[in-house]
Amino acid sequence: MTNKDTLDPKGLITDAYAIDGITAPECRSIFLDWALSYQGKATAGIAGLLERHADKPTDHPMTATLRDGLAPSLTPRRRGGRRARVEEQN
Repeated sequence: MTNKDTLDPKGLITDAYAIDGITAPECRSIFLDWALSYQGKATAGIAGLLERHADKPTDHPMTATLRDGLAPSLTPRRRGGRRARVEEQN
């Protein structure tokens, strides 16, 4: 019988904290892989992971990446469309 970890199903975040000298870009790549495989609500999962790894150094790049994941995203603005691509015909 295996105990499946619902917050970190592949163990990616836990492994990232264990890698000595891991960089911020590597953490972002690992985070993206985690986010694509996570089955729950991402903000709840990220908050749970931050709580789980609260004993890790606050300057760890994965901690910064997880905190960034909780930041509100910017609302995308419409850029272009048919009207912007086609000259108006008079």
